[in-house]
Amino acid sequence: MYTGVVVGSVVATVKDSALEGVPLLVVQKIENGKEGGLVVAADQTRQAGLDDWVYMIGSKEAARIFRVKRIPVDVAIVGFIDDYNEKL
Repeated sequence: MYTGVVVGSVVATVKDSALEGVPLLVVQKIENGKEGGLVVAADQTRQAGLDDWVYMIGSKEAARIFRVKRIPVDVAIVGFIDDYNEKL
């Protein structure tokens, strides 16, 4: 499981048909209280936006969270973080 902050979105003119209607967001990972790398995550909640703190899952579990059909993703946003106790 990963935590991070949404810093942007991805616009793709051509993408896999399984990704139709699934927002792709750029997330700044937070690792051990410090900013990590950027990842593109499929937004399973379909509600995340700029500056939202989120938690994500990776690997094959990210594709399985969509349940209807498997989609080609490595990271998926699955929830929101209300409070984060560490200062960045």
